[in-house]
Amino acid sequence: MADIKDPENTILMELKDGTVTIELLTDIAPMHCDRMKELARSGEYDNVAFHRVIDGFMAQTGDVEHGDMEDGFNLGRAGTGGSQLKDLPAEFSGIPHDRGTLGAARSQNPNSANSQFFINFKDNHFLNRQYTVYGRVIDGMEHVDAITRGEPPANPDRMISVKVAADA
Repeated sequence: MADIKDPENTILMELKDGTVTIELLTDIAPMHCDRMKELARSGEYDNVAFHRVIDGFMAQTGDVEHGDMEDGFNLGRAGTGGSQLKDLPAEFSGIPHDRGTLGAARSQNPNSANSQFFINFKDNHFLNRQYTVYGRVIDGMEHVDAITRGEPPANPDRMISVKVAADA
């Protein structure tokens, strides 16, 4: 189990194989971190599919509109939606997209991130300063590595539950 320094800014993501502990980088991307905590606390991320998982690249999830595998799931539309909240402005930084970092998924518009995010399977430095980095996996990366691949996967894995550690 990871040594959690700041429970208010740590996310516990339950996957099929175990818990992934994510440290939020509030000093780097405060709006993105606040959004993740808000959606986690409202239960929006629970049961949301990993709809785009590319081997050697990243695993993407967080479409709370079309990706909830218990409510309104549409595999064909997963990845096209967001949340009821407004899009976030980019919070680009010099933090590199290293293995285990969380990046905000978005459209071509840099200020279109909402609820979707991805976890890098490897160092993806070509994404640096183009996508907001707002967290890093500090424990359980082996569970991320075990997520079913596909664009979309035929039988996608899901985030069983996502909680702020302070609430767990």
